[in-house]
Amino acid sequence: MGIQFGFALQNANVSRIFQTLNANIDEIPILWIAAPTTGLIVQPIIGYMSDRTWNRLGRRRPFFLVGAILASLALIAMPNSPALWVAAGMLWILDASINISMEPFRALVADMLPNQQRTLGFAVQTFFIGIGAVIASALPYLLDAAGVSNTAEAGKIPATVQWSFYLGAFAFLGAVSWTVFKTKEYPPEDFKKFYPELNEKKSTNGFSEVLNDFLNMPKTMIQLAVVQFFSWFALFAMWIYSTQAITSHIYRTNDPQSVTYNEGANWVGICFAAYSLFSAGYAFLLPQLAKKIGRKKVHAICLVGGALGLASFYMIENPSLLLVSMLGIGLAWASILTMPYSILSGALPAEKMGVYMGIFNFFIVIPQIVAAGILGFFANLFGGQTIYVILLGAASMLIAALVVPVVKDLDEKE
Repeated sequence: MGIQFGFALQNANVSRIFQTLNANIDEIPILWIAAPTTGLIVQPIIGYMSDRTWNRLGRRRPFFLVGAILASLALIAMPNSPALWVAAGMLWILDASINISMEPFRALVADMLPNQQRTLGFAVQTFFIGIGAVIASALPYLLDAAGVSNTAEAGKIPATVQWSFYLGAFAFLGAVSWTVFKTKEYPPEDFKKFYPELNEKKSTNGFSEVLNDFLNMPKTMIQLAVVQFFSWFALFAMWIYSTQAITSHIYRTNDPQSVTYNEGANWVGICFAAYSLFSAGYAFLLPQLAKKIGRKKVHAICLVGGALGLASFYMIENPSLLLVSMLGIGLAWASILTMPYSILSGALPAEKMGVYMGIFNFFIVIPQIVAAGILGFFANLFGGQTIYVILLGAASMLIAALVVPVVKDLDEKE
């Protein structure tokens, strides 16, 4: 829940901050690129290190705490950026810090649960991700309603956004600290009893071992990587361009200093809160449905729902109807956070859970880098009408749904 405060504030507000600091529409995706590039490096390193860590805080929890401290500081600094290049740098630091906390958490869920409980375990994680995102995404809107100024002079970030980031920093550090000091992890001796097949040999060269693991990914992981690529490309198209698409296509304004633009930007936050709320509601339904029809079918159906939700942006004129679109996007989001990790964890060796979860995040990061590299081109190609970039995202999510049946779920027969 705490980690999602950081991600939700980032996803709903960073493009708004960039545009307020005079970024052009086609520059915004490129300004996002440093963050995923860092994640590409950070995630497998943190995964590899957490597999080999044990101290007073356990195996994974030391990384939660370090990431939370760094991310909270970045959240405080981000809305005070005096220039565009500073905001881009803060995004880089924020995203890297969030990844330090987030990457080992999925490994922790897999560490602590047997295969038959992992779908429910990741669903519980999805529920609390949804709750955290609902609150964080809605903060600018709620602060505006409470009387905090929602506009500012040219080149300045509105106070609603600033205070949202301050509150997010407090929530991030507080929630993660609670988990760090209240959660217990199995010590190495118990872990070896649960998994007697653990390989005791450790490579002296971490880089070569991570590279070797990457080159020898399980087949299920390779198949899921394709699904992840198209799913997350769609999500990044939405996160990067929803503010611009909705304010221009529905609110009919491109002026970041106008009252109408900032009302639209706040409504984007409410929409993001809505899909997160819906995902929390779906979280406990998906494991039950998966037991009946299988995890792959559930995931494919949910991705189709997400594609339809994104495509519906184009047809909407009343902003309130975007909440209906969020029903489909929330369904996809709940499944994206649950089903791929549940399927994957059954195909991974226990002693490499951390490093492989880190490598798997490549296929979240790579589509973000691709999106940052090409979405600006498509925005220009469409004459600055970014609603068509959202439609491109819808097509990408539909492709992901069509690829899901190819994936081999090793636990399916069980």
